[in-house]
Amino acid sequence: MGIYRIGIDVGGTHTDAVLLDEKNQVLAETKSPTTEDVATGIYTAMHKIIHEANVPREQIKYAMLGTTHCTNAIVERKRLNNVAVVRIGAPATLAVKPLIGVPEDLREVLGKYVYLVRGGHEFDGREIVSLDEEDLYRIAEEIKGKVDSIAITSVFSPVSKSHEERASEIFKEVLGENVAISLSSEIGSVGLLERENATILNASVVNVAKIAADGFKNALKNEGIHHARIFFGQNDGTLMSVEYAVKYPIYTVACGPTNSLRGASYLTQLSDAIVVDVGGTTSDVGVLVQSFPRESSLAVEIGGARTNFRMPDLVSIGLGGGTIVRIQENGEFTVGPDSVGYRLPEKSLIFGGDTLTTTDVAVALGKVELGDPSKVTHLDKDLLNKVYAKMVEMVEEAIDKMKTSAAPVPVILVGGGSILLPETLNGASEVIRPEHSGVANAIGAAISQVSGQVEKIFVLDEIGREKALELAKTQAMEEAINAGADKDHLDIVDIEDVPLAYLPGNATRIRVKAAGALAQILEEVSI
Repeated sequence: MGIYRIGIDVGGTHTDAVLLDEKNQVLAETKSPTTEDVATGIYTAMHKIIHEANVPREQIKYAMLGTTHCTNAIVERKRLNNVAVVRIGAPATLAVKPLIGVPEDLREVLGKYVYLVRGGHEFDGREIVSLDEEDLYRIAEEIKGKVDSIAITSVFSPVSKSHEERASEIFKEVLGENVAISLSSEIGSVGLLERENATILNASVVNVAKIAADGFKNALKNEGIHHARIFFGQNDGTLMSVEYAVKYPIYTVACGPTNSLRGASYLTQLSDAIVVDVGGTTSDVGVLVQSFPRESSLAVEIGGARTNFRMPDLVSIGLGGGTIVRIQENGEFTVGPDSVGYRLPEKSLIFGGDTLTTTDVAVALGKVELGDPSKVTHLDKDLLNKVYAKMVEMVEEAIDKMKTSAAPVPVILVGGGSILLPETLNGASEVIRPEHSGVANAIGAAISQVSGQVEKIFVLDEIGREKALELAKTQAMEEAINAGADKDHLDIVDIEDVPLAYLPGNATRIRVKAAGALAQILEEVSI
């Protein structure tokens, strides 16, 4: 009896889907337009591949979803939760208020209920002052019925999370179990403001993640699939269970590009390369290191807010298959950054629309066969060649930014829009366009492993380095198992140990990541 898996990746323009057998061979693939409500696009894509592959539905045991729902909600400032922001850190942190440096329009949406409570810890785990529980009970009564999600951040909670956990207990006691609570010690790393921002953003997209998860479950049920385990793609190119995803939706924000990187690695069998993922709206350029996306070491901005949780190192440029090209009277032109997105089949010239897009340019120059080429024959070829050269140059610049040396490296082209790019690129030792490259993101979602990561400060004078590393490894493995990994097939894939010279007690920051295969289905799950 075969076991099959479905991988779906929702992009801004297309929803891609694949169905794989137990050897991860592609049995069916499709691209269908992403829809306004997203669920319809997922349903259409899933319906197509299941009917095309025609495998027994009860043997489809895994379903993976990579989605940009949460990212888009933050960027567009739409569909966000009503959030209460609670910082435990008075009187020490009053000088810098929560949400400082966040764009005003986002602050207006998320900054309606902001509270500073006495409490928090020093960097060595000592209490600054004891937690003001009375104040927390007062706040809980005040926000009752007004918010549905709470972001709790305490000073140095990666060292001691006791105040965050007690605050969470109080809110649950007063507001009931249904209120979503995000704790910063479980989300970001040491810097207070970035960790707080990441926690607030996490709290703001809980509903969006729930709706995405429910839409995915319903789409599976409508297709008669009742016993599949569902996973979401996360930022580091691995998977997490639905329950985990709804608790930590912020970890999904960059999973589209990272799925593409994982898919590119799998399709080419290359573990180290640069990947260019050309979608309908943007191109994302990332780096594969040992088959996983290279992680960013800097604070990463999401929707204008600085955060410090695990994110892939990516350069995103406004160039995709639907990018709008504007030509002025004097022959000057601009490429993007805006795009017709999923409306390419109605808007672009080759499909009878009125908007000149990058796809029209490639068709007019004979580089791509698509639509009706006669609709673009009237365009000035010399000018279009200049536009095309500019498009290629944008990609080459992005590749150059991501390289760590001047030496040429292999470049893998994936994504539906990759047909726009030529066979050679400056800075590339070779340009590879693998089979099934158009749906590399969905393949990446389907074949990924599950991971767990932990980042903490340990005082070595108290427990010693060996014990600290062991503790961190154990916690990372527990996280991976909670996210859905098989406890017997887990590996520690990354360890970082950074001594903190400015702290007493010989402190060190340890980050450990464990990854492993999906836990085998032992019990029947129902969705």
